[in-house]
Amino acid sequence: MREMSVVGVRVELPANQPIVLLTEVEGEKFLPIWIGSAEASAIAYEQQGIKPPRPLTHDLLVNVIEALGSKLERVRITGMKDGLYFAELDLQGAEPVTVRPSDGIALALRTGAVILADDDLIEQAGITIDEATAGEDGEESEDEVEKFREFLDNVTPEDFAGS
Repeated sequence: MREMSVVGVRVELPANQPIVLLTEVEGEKFLPIWIGSAEASAIAYEQQGIKPPRPLTHDLLVNVIEALGSKLERVRITGMKDGLYFAELDLQGAEPVTVRPSDGIALALRTGAVILADDDLIEQAGITIDEATAGEDGEESEDEVEKFREFLDNVTPEDFAGS
């Protein structure tokens, strides 16, 4: 398993399909995952520090996990079949819970839990974006953002269906 971080959420055109892009913490591969609109909003809100006046579903789930005396230790993106990704939540003192990767990512961002992706999955569905470099201050450079946008404008889910 490799540790991943969330680059961001974007809408793929022309289908208006949200996508979350993960990147290896120590590596050059990216993992794009097509997700639903509600999960895209939940991820984007948390990344932008937006706190709604009432808890969203993912906030509620974090509150329930804490109220039960547990905590989210990690989210594991375990595989892909027929273009669909699979993931599990590892909760303290509990059996793994099957979850959509987008929900797991939204929870991990809220709790600070580690996001891991299976090595074979990264080799199968991971991509490398040429010349993707970070700016001097650690922020994404304008060139990287533009390259990512161009990539998303031309990519389709079938590009990652595997062989």
